[in-house]
Amino acid sequence: MKPRVSLQDSSLRSGNFSLRIEPVRSEDAGLYEAQVKYKTEVHSCHVELGVITVTISPPNPVMGNELVLMTCNSSHRANLVETCWFHDKQPGPTSRTFCFLSSALSIFHPAMSDAGSWRCQLRYSDKEMISAAFNLQILGFDGPSNPVVYAAAGSAAD
Repeated sequence: MKPRVSLQDSSLRSGNFSLRIEPVRSEDAGLYEAQVKYKTEVHSCHVELGVITVTISPPNPVMGNELVLMTCNSSHRANLVETCWFHDKQPGPTSRTFCFLSSALSIFHPAMSDAGSWRCQLRYSDKEMISAAFNLQILGFDGPSNPVVYAAAGSAAD
């Protein structure tokens, strides 16, 4: 896993034996064991790393008006009960939420208003909830639906 894995050497003397993985990949999911030997004593701990992946097809940035498929998957072993997608372009009452049994969300003819922060939340039969966020980028124009813009002479026009 080198060079993605490191130990915080400066923290070892204070008892911090943390392992850092960056960036995490889906194949890194699984059970990890740490063993610390000090004189005649051996201490160990087990940590399970779960990984959630969000994929966008086609990849970011997306051209306006082409089909976008977003999928959200996790290494969690329980049965998936529900997937919710949250679009928080502007948090508050304008945010949009979509919930399905499937882990995929399709956006037909995406517009500039579909760009921004999206979060998928997976809910499992064992009550576990896992989420991940990502930023959807749309290439296109965000302008008036009427292609004629009037501006006063001597003023600026956007």
